[in-house]
Amino acid sequence: MTVAAPPTPEIARALRRYRVGAWIVGVGLLVLVLVGMPLKYLAGDPTVVAIVGPVHGFLYMGYLLLTADLAYRDRWPVGRAVLVALAGTIPFVSFVAERKVTRPLRDVA
Repeated sequence: MTVAAPPTPEIARALRRYRVGAWIVGVGLLVLVLVGMPLKYLAGDPTVVAIVGPVHGFLYMGYLLLTADLAYRDRWPVGRAVLVALAGTIPFVSFVAERKVTRPLRDVA
């Protein structure tokens, strides 16, 4: 059994940035889907979607950069990086991906 080395300080900082980004994007997407979309389609009020939609899109671009940074520093396979990047587009999945990414790096620290 091989014991993994603790993450370098650079990886630890990239992980911290990624975790914050994943939570922000996840919460923004939940607000968009669970509040904005029902208001738009059930109440006829598109205000929340008009505000939160573009903000989520902008924040998602930051999430992509944070994911790419962590993937590069921790030397992830491309497939894993793509799946983690896509996690910010499906409600609740960014939270699951954040836990899966964090657990192996945290367990060795």
